[in-house]
Amino acid sequence: MSEYEFYIVEKKPPIAWVYLNREKKKNAMNPPAWKETLPIFEDLDQDDDIRAVIIAGKGPCFSAGIDLFGMVNEMPEIMDTDQKGAVKWRMLKKIYPLQDAMSCIEWCRKPVIAAVHGHCVGAGLDMITACDIRLCSEDAIFSLREAAVGFVADVGVLQRLPHIVGQGITRELAFTAKDFGAKRAKEILLVNNVYPNKEILFVEAQNMALEIAEKSPLAVQASKDVLNYGIGKSIADGLKYVASMSTNIVPSNDLMEAVSAFAEKRAPKFTGK
Repeated sequence: MSEYEFYIVEKKPPIAWVYLNREKKKNAMNPPAWKETLPIFEDLDQDDDIRAVIIAGKGPCFSAGIDLFGMVNEMPEIMDTDQKGAVKWRMLKKIYPLQDAMSCIEWCRKPVIAAVHGHCVGAGLDMITACDIRLCSEDAIFSLREAAVGFVADVGVLQRLPHIVGQGITRELAFTAKDFGAKRAKEILLVNNVYPNKEILFVEAQNMALEIAEKSPLAVQASKDVLNYGIGKSIADGLKYVASMSTNIVPSNDLMEAVSAFAEKRAPKFTGK
């Protein structure tokens, strides 16, 4: 287990758990929350023993969003009423690393599952939209909250959410900043499944991660790469890209193992080679 200031990382090969771990503040995202995701997901990306990742929250909820007061020391420009060019330039430079703090989840080659219970608002919603799959418990509450506090959501949710739930739903959520529950999240396809409580949610998230881990790592990771590339591209561009990807990974030991396992009527044991 690796303990960071904001996160706890538990590696249980072939899967890993990344927990938001600031329970007393409802996992509100302070400066370490934004700085630690990059090294965490770079490490998970490079660890061949890890084939799938689950992100979840310790305590009463997934995340109450950005810790605005906690971020003021890092970004005093937020409260600077003298909004001249130099102030805005500094602010711009500080937003890019915050975007990377979410994008690194998407960049990680391993599939990432978000297991959401309780509140998942603002930056929490940003984080789960960078994940590959989202699951939640019946008590989950979501909100694209920024319009309610005078911000535009600027670290990825407005770019990613339309590809998950569509433009109309995204605009409704962004403009109203309203809370919505697990049932609505399932209806709009934000989450794949809803479970009765946190305990069952975590069990089912682990079962899904293990199911993914049983498959060929080469094929799973290549599929994630192709799906990420295809966002915003034409079908023709996507087809050319996947043809190149397929050429790059075939043949492989995993393919040969699949053929052998089929012939021998047994479950394959993939190595990712």
